[in-house]
Amino acid sequence: MANANVPTPHIEALEGEIAETILLPGDPLRAKFIADNFLTDVKQFNSTRNMLGFTGFYNGKRVSVMGTGMGCPSIGIYSYELIHFYGVKNLIRVGTAGALSPKCKVRDMVIGMGACTTSNYVRLFGLPGDYSCIASFELLEKAVAAARELGIPYHVGNVLSSDMFYAPDKQVSGGMTWSDMGVLAVEMEAAALYSNAAAAGANALCICTISDSAITGEVTTAEERQTTFTNMMKVALALA
Repeated sequence: MANANVPTPHIEALEGEIAETILLPGDPLRAKFIADNFLTDVKQFNSTRNMLGFTGFYNGKRVSVMGTGMGCPSIGIYSYELIHFYGVKNLIRVGTAGALSPKCKVRDMVIGMGACTTSNYVRLFGLPGDYSCIASFELLEKAVAAARELGIPYHVGNVLSSDMFYAPDKQVSGGMTWSDMGVLAVEMEAAALYSNAAAAGANALCICTISDSAITGEVTTAEERQTTFTNMMKVALALA
């Protein structure tokens, strides 16, 4: 019997066109780059809102890749539909992050064991307390093993999912900072991805490349972020 929920308002794929494992960059052009350079027998399954999505094969294993846009609400929509309507089991964010820790240098890879957040997204689940957004240990363990096998340097720890890309110039705070608490880097999506996956019994992991540093002020270009952060793509694809 056909799934009456698909296509969805945001994904035009038909039932069976998306693999159980999917890579989720924020940038849809990074999704196209991954499909063009790493996958074979590629078929595009989505162009709605220009959020490009593709399914192909990596080392003989079927895998999909699709953009999610920026922020918890955006990845929240796409990950929910992928899990609940397309049966996706493993969701791996491959994105960029800003370094909050001095040990994280530009172009380093960070694997998010947990995700703190300033977003209200997780609170909307209506839980009677604060939920800890954590990665799938199965995917985390495999990602660390893949990074070691490939000889790719990595950091594992907490990331911060923020709703703000441009923070106010002046922030008054007399308390601890995220860096004081050992948070490695800031990005915008992991907390929503982790909580959506947990609520549905799916697996999720966030792998990011440091694109800029709040410590040193170093930045990378949009083109570099789109096409040169390949180490995280290789590690993520090894999980398929």
